[in-house]
Amino acid sequence: MSDAVRIVEVGPRDGLQNEKTPISVADRIAFIEALIGAGLHTVEVGAFVSPKAIPQMVGSDQVLRGVSHIAGGEFHVLVPNEKGYEASQAAGARVIAVFASASEGFSRANINCSVAESIERFKPVVARAKADGIKVRGYISCVLGCPFDGEVKPQAVVDVAKALWDLGCYEVSLGDTIGVGTPLKARQLLRAVAGSVPMERLAMHFHDTYGQALANLYAGMEEGARVIDSAAGGLGGCPYAPGATGNVATEDVVYILEGLGIKTGVDMTKLLAATNEVSRLIGRPPVSRVASALNAKMRAAK
Repeated sequence: MSDAVRIVEVGPRDGLQNEKTPISVADRIAFIEALIGAGLHTVEVGAFVSPKAIPQMVGSDQVLRGVSHIAGGEFHVLVPNEKGYEASQAAGARVIAVFASASEGFSRANINCSVAESIERFKPVVARAKADGIKVRGYISCVLGCPFDGEVKPQAVVDVAKALWDLGCYEVSLGDTIGVGTPLKARQLLRAVAGSVPMERLAMHFHDTYGQALANLYAGMEEGARVIDSAAGGLGGCPYAPGATGNVATEDVVYILEGLGIKTGVDMTKLLAATNEVSRLIGRPPVSRVASALNAKMRAAK
């Protein structure tokens, strides 16, 4: 367990896109700068999607341009189709992400097409990206359960992961979108998918609805997974899953990793400052247990 773990900070995109309070372009840029300053070098910064569908991501092109000067940062943007891809390239994106669901019900509710149709839809996006020398990351939603279909069979996830890998995605992120997974199921899923995609190319993207995310991540790390998606302050949720909470909090992930002797390179004080500022902007306290504990400690010290 002592080797490196790569954290992909998804708060500025996957986190903020589900918050009711929209954040200005300038504040999103400041948030990303603060995260980079805290030592988080891979950050998902926006999405080139319909402004009607996700108004919180309006101005993603300005956000990307606003942070692209920062040395040592890798900035990801979500791209659903060729129109989005073209917009991402006009803004200078070097890494894009495409997304599919492991469940038919979620796919239809989220992007109004079947799983197979969604993969066909972004095939030309991945082909163009490969031709342009742009890295592509693949996301899979609902890998451990779906708000519409219930239980999701591991083979359904394997099939989608293999399709993404075969298309040319350099990494596949497995998303427990509604946070229903438990450690045994997370472990079994990773083992199954690793038969088609190398374990070192799998990322764990676990939401914390039932308080299982850290346990699931630990189980995944025992299997050999070494990439974790997380969001500062536990930002996020799922509009199609009532009660689903946000991503596992970056503070909580950093705390457990450092406790395991795994160096993250993240400055907790700076990360907490970034979390507290974005929490102030959205008008609610962070759901991160570590952030809550450290904030209480600071208040008591005053």
